[in-house]
Amino acid sequence: MKKIRKVKCPSCGKKGDWFATPYGPFCSKRCKLIDLGKWLDEEHVISEPLESGREDIDMDETE
Repeated sequence: MKKIRKVKCPSCGKKGDWFATPYGPFCSKRCKLIDLGKWLDEEHVISEPLESGREDIDMDETE
């Protein structure tokens, strides 16, 4: 029997097997859109700088 991995929804905190849904890790489309809105309103930000050695990568030199 497969063990169900229960995780908390990042928006509302409900526990469930959210990775089995199309909205994973969120429990619903509503929670997913709430989180997106927080990123767009800059309530969520990435405050850590890039790892050393990563900032010198030029994305145009991928060929």
